[in-house]
Parts: sequence; structure tokens; C-alpha cells
Amino acid sequence: MSDYEDLLVTREGAVLTIAINRTDAGNKLRAKTCYEIVDAIRELKMDPTLRAAILTGVGEKFFCIGGEHDETVTVDPSQVIPIVDVYQAIDTVPKPVIAAVNGFAVGGGNVLANVCDLTIAADSAVFRQVGPMVGSFDAGYGTWYLEDSIGRKRAKELWYLNDKYSAQEALEIGLVNKVVPLADLRTAAAELAARIATRSPIAIGALKGAFSARHNGVSGQSRLAHDQHLTLYLTTQEAHETSAAFTERRDPDPEKFWK
Repeated sequence: MSDYEDLLVTREGAVLTIAINRTDAGNKLRAKTCYEIVDAIRELKMDPTLRAAILTGVGEKFFCIGGEHDETVTVDPSQVIPIVDVYQAIDTVPKPVIAAVNGFAVGGGNVLANVCDLTIAADSAVFRQVGPMVGSFDAGYGTWYLEDSIGRKRAKELWYLNDKYSAQEALEIGLVNKVVPLADLRTAAAELAARIATRSPIAIGALKGAFSARHNGVSGQSRLAHDQHLTLYLTTQEAHETSAAFTERRDPDPEKFWK
């Protein structure tokens, strides 16, 4: 397991747990945090023995309260927090990522929880979008995926009014899948991940790819077609015979396709 400065990453069986460890800063995301999350998600993707991940925050107060911006920095690409890279990594990895929201999920933290495949919240969790209040916005994953989860009108309500939503209110509008006592959060998330780990990884990967492709254009379709369909196709007798025929400079024998 890699050593990280901003994360605590652990493994139990087939499940990877990624915990944001910046409690003194409300588990805010800085550039380093984002790069480390992307790296941990890459580990999830590349290790065939890992089947799911849990994303959470260290402590009992904060899941993540957004990005840590330095207001003294002028517009400089090198200083921009690569949060979209995090969203994209979670959205495109062919394995489920479960958000275990242990406290405040605000701004980018709310988007982060929503981008995950499933979201379990502690009964003490609080959800809020604050972009227009603090001179920020997320006009991408933060809007499209939120609309998918809770509907167009509700999504606009969250972004325009910036109200707080309790865990129970979040459950009622479809922002989370389940609410449990804080003391049971990690166990509930682990049990859910373990259940998913017993399912067909090819089927789960294809389903996640299909959900992702809807909003990701040619990139999403390519990932579904290449990462799932083509990878599976290359194991077939048809692919083997066609490749062998090309190497041997002959026509493929269709009768060998299904043997």
C-alpha cells in the first residue's frame, strides 16, 4: 500500500478504504490530496484482487468541505486544484466506489459524495452546496450528476439556495442511499462493499461503464467499448482464430469461432 501525506489508505480483503486525512482543515481538498486520491483509485483499477472501494473522511465531523483555495494566487494552471481529475477517476474506474459520509459534505465534498456510485451517510452528516455564496461553482459533474440523483428542480434548489440538508433529508430527496448511526458507518459501508465484491466483476464493470458513458460522450463510449466489451471479446475463439489467420496469412475459419 502506498504511503500518502493527505490520505489514510487501508485494505481489508477485496475492499480498499480511502480516507481523507486533513481534519485540521475540514478534510479540504488541496492539489496534493487530489493527486493522491487519483493514485489510490488507479491502484484500485490495476489490482485485480480489489473489487470495490470506500471513500470517507478521518474523524467524526468532516467528510470533506470542498477545495482549499489560496486567494492570493492569480489564475495559474499549476495552482488549480485538479478536482475534475478526481471525479473522473471515480466515475470511470470499472469498480464501485462507495462514499461513507461521516460528517459535513459541503461544496466539492458534496459533489465528491454524489459522484461515487453509492452513498451511505451517518445520521449526523450534513450536505450543502455553497458555490454561489463563496464565489465558486461546479458546472459539470456537480450539476449533471446531481440532476441525475435528485432531479432538475431539486438540483437547482441546492445550487441556488445553498441550504443545509440533514442526512435524513438527503435520503428523502435521493442524495444518499442509506443513513446509519455514525458508530455503524464504516461497518455498513464495508458490508455493502463486501456484497458487491461477490458479484460478477465483468458485469459490474460493464454496468458502471454504461452509466458513465451517458455523460462522457466519445470518451465514455470508448471506455465501455474498449475496457469492457473489447477486453471480453479478446478472450473468445473468434478473436483467437482471426488473429491466428492474419499471422499465418490465411482466411479465418468461421467454424472455429465458436469452438
